[in-house]
Amino acid sequence: MIKEIIVVEGKDDTAAIKRAVEADTIETGGSAIGEQVLKRVELAMERRGVIIFTDPDHAGERIRRIVAQRVPGCKHAFLPEEEAMYKGDIGVENASPEAIRKALANVRTEQLAGEGGSVEVGWDDLIEAGLIVHPQASQRREVIGKLLGIGYANGKTFYKRCVSFRITMTEFMEARRQMEQQLEQERG
Repeated sequence: MIKEIIVVEGKDDTAAIKRAVEADTIETGGSAIGEQVLKRVELAMERRGVIIFTDPDHAGERIRRIVAQRVPGCKHAFLPEEEAMYKGDIGVENASPEAIRKALANVRTEQLAGEGGSVEVGWDDLIEAGLIVHPQASQRREVIGKLLGIGYANGKTFYKRCVSFRITMTEFMEARRQMEQQLEQERG
């Protein structure tokens, strides 16, 4: 049983979550999130905590941003794109129960503004790792985002996630090492 309430996009996502784990969900009904849904998420955060688990696409990221801005301190579960794909359709509803359990086992908690702790991973670290201002920056962010469990994002959002999810330099360097190794193997 998952203690927190999981925020998903729709009924099919709820069905997929319930096939994988015992949990309660709040459905946003798509990217046009209504005030009533946001109030339910706020109440859920007060009472049990919230995990945002949206599709790994533009609309899912938009929903994640809206909910996280309105309800600070949410946990986030990220599903790699390839584990959410079925016949060209991308979504949590397409993921296997194992993929969903893995994503939920690796949730990340957002750091609230004003909470202590220093920023370990800086913008220069991202440049040095080839995650921004690099010909393959997008591909590299996709790989390392999966390794860190923070999902794919553009450079600016990737940096914000490193900060808000308190990615340590040790975590970052290990993920970078694994990314380099994986990319080297793919090049053959």
